[in-house]
Amino acid sequence: MTPTSPTSTAVSDVVHGRHGDPHQVLGRHEGVVRAFRPDATSMEAVLEDGATITMKRAHQGGVFEGEVPTGASYRLRATYPDGEVATFDDPYSFWPTVGEVDLHLFGEGKHHRLHQFMGAHKRVHEGVDGASFVVWAPNARAVRVVGDFNLWDGRVHPMRTLGSSGVWELFIPDVQVGHRYKYEIVTANGDLALKADPYAFATEVPPETASVVTAPAHGWEDAEWMGGRDSRDWLHEPISAYEVHLGSWRQGLSYRELAEQLPAYVEELGFTHVELMPVAEHPFGGSWGYQVTSYYAPTSRFGTPDDFRALVDAFHARGIGVIVDWVPAHFPRDEWALARFDGTALFEHEDPRKGAHPDWGTLVFNFGRNEVRNFLISNALYWLEDFHIDGLRVDAVASMLYLDYSRKAGEWIPNEHGGRENLEAVAFLREMNETVYGEHPGAMTIAEESTAWPAVSRPVYAGGLGFGFKWNMGWMHDTLHYFQRDPIHRRYHHDNLTFGLLYAFTENFILPLSHDEVVHGKGSLLGKMPGDRWQQLANLRSLYAWMWAHPGKQVLFMGAELAQPSEWNHDASLEWHLLEHVEHQGVQRLIAAVNTRQRSHPALYERDATPDGFQWIDASDVDGNVLSFVRRSAGGRDVLACVANLSPVPRDGYRVGLPREGVWTEVLNTDATEFGGSGVGNAGAVHAIDHPWHGQPFSAEMTLPPLGVLWFAPAES
Repeated sequence: MTPTSPTSTAVSDVVHGRHGDPHQVLGRHEGVVRAFRPDATSMEAVLEDGATITMKRAHQGGVFEGEVPTGASYRLRATYPDGEVATFDDPYSFWPTVGEVDLHLFGEGKHHRLHQFMGAHKRVHEGVDGASFVVWAPNARAVRVVGDFNLWDGRVHPMRTLGSSGVWELFIPDVQVGHRYKYEIVTANGDLALKADPYAFATEVPPETASVVTAPAHGWEDAEWMGGRDSRDWLHEPISAYEVHLGSWRQGLSYRELAEQLPAYVEELGFTHVELMPVAEHPFGGSWGYQVTSYYAPTSRFGTPDDFRALVDAFHARGIGVIVDWVPAHFPRDEWALARFDGTALFEHEDPRKGAHPDWGTLVFNFGRNEVRNFLISNALYWLEDFHIDGLRVDAVASMLYLDYSRKAGEWIPNEHGGRENLEAVAFLREMNETVYGEHPGAMTIAEESTAWPAVSRPVYAGGLGFGFKWNMGWMHDTLHYFQRDPIHRRYHHDNLTFGLLYAFTENFILPLSHDEVVHGKGSLLGKMPGDRWQQLANLRSLYAWMWAHPGKQVLFMGAELAQPSEWNHDASLEWHLLEHVEHQGVQRLIAAVNTRQRSHPALYERDATPDGFQWIDASDVDGNVLSFVRRSAGGRDVLACVANLSPVPRDGYRVGLPREGVWTEVLNTDATEFGGSGVGNAGAVHAIDHPWHGQPFSAEMTLPPLGVLWFAPAES
């Protein structure tokens, strides 16, 4: 049978890189093999038995053609003007690596693991070693793979589009781990765009921007941790997270070096979790990771993806959970990344009133588009599954919920009901949370949300957004507002510490003292405290003990445990030299103490989110700057009383009501000498007698240290 020759138009489209399906021209067709090598002087087909078939330059622009017996295996051999000879498998002889079911689910936005076929995957396909490349660019006229393996010549590896899905695919033999690549995209209007892979699993070290072929090879050793993860009920367990910026904890450390030092340090301080500021690749270090360009690639600044896996493994080996900051709200405008990816507003909205973020100069995801929601939800699962991450702290949720967020009148578009709520973003967040908790019930999602949006941490079926926890930004602002005041003025701000208990159980709250409170001219936590240096340190210790006793989980940014006097600088290490001084050692020891003693007292964590776990003893001593309350565990088995004297005056014989009679052990005293305090206290215990006080059936006289917080527990507990 005489083979059908392609039309001159089809060949021309291949030669000029604008054919939507080059496999129709190239590869094997009815006994004829065609190949395109524009710079080759000659080409041959090499059969399995070594026989060669000379291919003729049968068409324009470097398209060669030769008759190869049907069913015969072959490779191609190209000779170039300088005499170089290259032998390779024909990229256009392979079936697609993507199935129709995958494409269908992707189009519906229901494929939860896009990362299993999108992007660049090392694989053996039809018996040949290489890599498959798959990218979504529905409005492109043509897409080509360029990289180290083809001298960045886009003519060599044009991709094919798979039906109406907008997905382009190509399997390229012999591509190896470590090869760099990008996509060369011909837009609808004929412009050429060179783009990094949205699904890249590794990248070059910034400021270089190419994607990198990789394949996981890490041998996980956390089977015990992962085996028990899905049975964890974090709402009723202790959570205290040490927030870390990997680049400045100790500057210059790789993932592997961090794995040797950071988990041991976090364990020593007693934290249950580490929270990593965004690790997904970002071009600008000054964004601290919050302007992401490669959502599927851990930043290469500190090593490979496997190196990052080793870091997570090291945390799990010490029983420490890993939370990462995740940024689905917006992405930067870099031309080589997601922005106008195929020449159109693909991941973002076309209308800047919905697609541009005025504060950050970034672009907002189009949450109404199935493929975009799918990209992000698959990404959430990717971090939980491929990197064994235990939780996602979702950044800037408020900016997602409101169409008028940081916009003036006329700069935003109301929703279909005329309101300001971003209904598409709400639907996305609910779907993301339902998917995460449905697949991994022991993981957690945490919303950084600063408004009064209701039921953020309530289930979707109950009308909520479905997050596991919400940062309590109101508590943070009010508490710091109080502690920053000179004690002589605190009587006028007493409600800053009491008001939060009116809403403390409306959400599953986490109390954050994060990086945001020690940047942009805000100074350090120590620097916010009033008085001389002794008073500043005493206030800081009291702040921490108050925070750990208060209902809610805890997040503390690195350096706060050192009582750094300076604002955080992402370009410098923490001020470790401070530990040469006993007062700074004392603050560090206090953090370890509140973490360790919290774990020993279920009263401090089991009922963080329900009112039956908290009771004021006395919140009315405004003039004395003294507050006291009781925490209770489930069923009241464990009880702990917290008494705070936030004035610089020690108080002897101060009577405090208590719910039980007998000896109460002084579990924690922030003024203890071991923490750098003056040693004022109660010799380790007080005795509650049958003397009703503060509405409690018993009471005890105690000595309250200046600017100090005390924790007491019944001796039998």
